[in-house]
Parts: sequence; C-alpha cells; structure tokens
Amino acid sequence: MNTSNPLMVRKLLVDLSQGFPRHWLAGKAFRTQFFNALSMSFPVGEQEFIDSVRASASSLPKEARYASLHATIQDFVGQEATHRRVHTLYNAELEKQGLVNHWQHWAADMIALGNKRNVPAISKLAVTAAFEHYTAVLADLTLRYPAVLEGADPMLATLWRWHAVEETEHKAVAFDLYRALGGSYRKRVRWYAFAMMRLNVMATRQTINNLWHDGVLFKPGIWIDAARFFFGRHGLVWLTAIPLLSYLKREFHPWQHDNRELATQWLTANSEHYSIVRGPKEA
Repeated sequence: MNTSNPLMVRKLLVDLSQGFPRHWLAGKAFRTQFFNALSMSFPVGEQEFIDSVRASASSLPKEARYASLHATIQDFVGQEATHRRVHTLYNAELEKQGLVNHWQHWAADMIALGNKRNVPAISKLAVTAAFEHYTAVLADLTLRYPAVLEGADPMLATLWRWHAVEETEHKAVAFDLYRALGGSYRKRVRWYAFAMMRLNVMATRQTINNLWHDGVLFKPGIWIDAARFFFGRHGLVWLTAIPLLSYLKREFHPWQHDNRELATQWLTANSEHYSIVRGPKEA
C-alpha cells in the first residue's frame, strides 16, 4: 500500500489574539474544557512527535523506494510545527482566562524520563504512531459529524477542523516509518496500550483542572452534559470504540479507513481560512 503522498503545509488565517469566549463550544463548559485540555497537550506533544520521527527517519535508507516517504516526513514536520505554533497561541489565551496548563509539564516529565532510561528511537516512534492514530480518530469525528462542534465560536471551529484535516492527511506517516524500519506488531500494540492509558488519564486530569479553575466543577449540569458527550446516543465512546480498537489488528493500516474526501471537502469549502506555505495548490 503506497500511502506516502505529498502533504501541504498551510498557514491558518485566524487571529487568536482577539480572544474568544470562555465557553466557546455552544456555551457548554465541559465540552469546551475538554477541547481546551487537548490543546494544552499539543505544543509539547507535537514537538516530541517531530523529534521522534526525525530521529527514526535518520535510520531510513536513502534508497529510491523510500524517497516518497522521506519527502512526506518533511511535510509532516512542517504541518506539526504549524500546529504547535497555533496551539501555543491558543493556550496563551486560555492562560489569560485563568486556566493552568499542567499537561505540558506532565508530558515533558514523561519525555525526560524516557530519555533518561534510553528508550529506543523505534519505541518512541511506536508511541508517536499510537498518538497519531488517536488524533486521527478524533479528527475523523470532527469532520464527519458537524454536531461535535455545533454552536462553536466560528474561529475555533475553523481552527479545530483545519487541525483535523491535517491530522487526517498525515495519519499514516509515523506508522509507515515504523513499518519501514521493521517495527514489530508486539511492540506496536504494547506501546499503543501505554499511550492510550497515559492520554486518557492526563486528558481527564487536565479537563477536571480546567473545570476547577472555571469555577464550574461541582455543578451537576456539567456532569450531565459530560455523560451525554461521552455516552449519549452519538457519544464519543461509541463513535471511537471500533476505530481505536482496530489498531490492535495485526494487519492494521491507517488508510484502511480512507477518509481523505472529508479533508478535501473542508479544504474546498474553506479556502479563505488558510494559505499554502509549501506544496502544490489544490485543483
């Protein structure tokens, strides 16, 4: 399966410095603070994704059969670096709203511990591939189901869907590199379990912390909405369960679920919200 397609590096044309509402997602505090928590993880997390892919790519032979993968890795780095910059600005606004980003420190400490213990580059790449799958699953939901961001502040709806588009486009890069370097199925699944456990724990802790600083943690309505968000008829748990578990299949590949048409549809309908920094322009 040839999946190393050229990617585009884009500049998102939004001005986060103008600020945005405290409860920007349809006035719903829990959903807003859940998405805010995810944003808080991105600057440190995506830098680690860049570092792990670069470190592993240095071991990929400079052969013709890997030429397209080498090129796509550079585009991956460009996209992730842009995400990192945008979410740094986003998080700065959250700080002005009184939220405290603990996730960045938890992530940095975990990365430092891995470096101290000399975790091999191929294992770090397996963790990156795992997180990339998780973000790709959430990206698909964000693009496929408009209700996920229904009623959101237009600027942040644009930001999250742009991010979802690019996560969709590059969802196989780390996986393909891991496979090209001979990464094993057993290691891939083991690190996936570790990554999902860590992500869910940290997302929960940061969301609760956000709600605390928001002054709404103990309001019953918050947790009723949380239950609907995760366990309602179209809750995130039901929508993500099968896609997340699919990663455990021995024959799994990200593009077995080919949803590129969702990305293309959003890009075509929202061309005024971004400019192309590098890569061929869409037809």
